Amino acid sequence: MDATTMRWRVCGRVQGVFFRAWTREQALRLALDGSATNLDDGSVEVVACGAPQALAQLEAALRQGPPRARVDALERLAPPASVAQGFAIG
Repeated sequence: MDATTMRWRVCGRVQGVFFRAWTREQALRLALDGSATNLDDGSVEVVACGAPQALAQLEAALRQGPPRARVDALERLAPPASVAQGFAIG
């Protein structure tokens, strides 16, 4: 199956609540490559590449977030041209 790349911006209480580390755990469990990065506006950008079904599962998880987070909005953005292997947090 061909890999698909997705990119999201997660808004709400998503910084300082282990959101990026939690996202990395979810992505690695789903065998996805990508990254989760804090943005200056307080949101988190998530980029993931892998099987479409796994991406759908990650998107559903991102809508909920980890226990200490509060997700107010999840916005799909245009995906980047390439994604590094593994899953980085920055």
